[in-house]
Amino acid sequence: METIEKKEADNNTNNTQTGVDSLDNKEFEERRLKSPLHSLKHKFVFWYTRRTPGVRTQSSYEDNIKKIVDFSTVEGFWVCYCHLARPSSLPSPTDLHLFKEGIRPLWEDSANCNGGKWIIRFKKAVSGRFWEDLVLALVGDQLDYGDNICGAVLSIRFNEDILSVWNRNSSDHQAVMALRDSIKRHLKLPHSYVMEYKPHDASLRDNSSYRNTWLRG
Repeated sequence: METIEKKEADNNTNNTQTGVDSLDNKEFEERRLKSPLHSLKHKFVFWYTRRTPGVRTQSSYEDNIKKIVDFSTVEGFWVCYCHLARPSSLPSPTDLHLFKEGIRPLWEDSANCNGGKWIIRFKKAVSGRFWEDLVLALVGDQLDYGDNICGAVLSIRFNEDILSVWNRNSSDHQAVMALRDSIKRHLKLPHSYVMEYKPHDASLRDNSSYRNTWLRG
């Protein structure tokens, strides 16, 4: 009995020292709800595409793009992200897109049509980690020439997964190369990985996202 009382006394002392006894769960929740949210520089939207076999047409592709959720605060991002399926659980072929609000993940979108994308191919075992690092860098506005970035895509394929970062202007060589270097730096990309670049107008001509890339780095 004496031991139990001593433990209770110790617990009360610890709670008093940490302030726990002065803040019950209800009060804590009220304070949390009143605390200011942390706004992001841009509002973002997660999209999901389950590709169907056959030749890609604009109408069929657009029909398959589904908006998942949007967010504009740090807190909103984590609520969304924690409920998203992990890349390893997604079927193939599938695309998961993260784009700034107002930009649809289409080559033909007015924000994308003059741009292109950097492409990185990963083994399926590691793609999830690199995707998460890329998402955090994008949401946190950590990549160079951030205003020139439209969004990012994770493409789940049968034998590999592909990350791509879309930018607005493929003819701005300085911005394109600076974006490449920034991606490498933030993802801590090993030297063995090759990055490829492809303008969207080239994708429109050959009807392919990842074949016939123009630039390697």
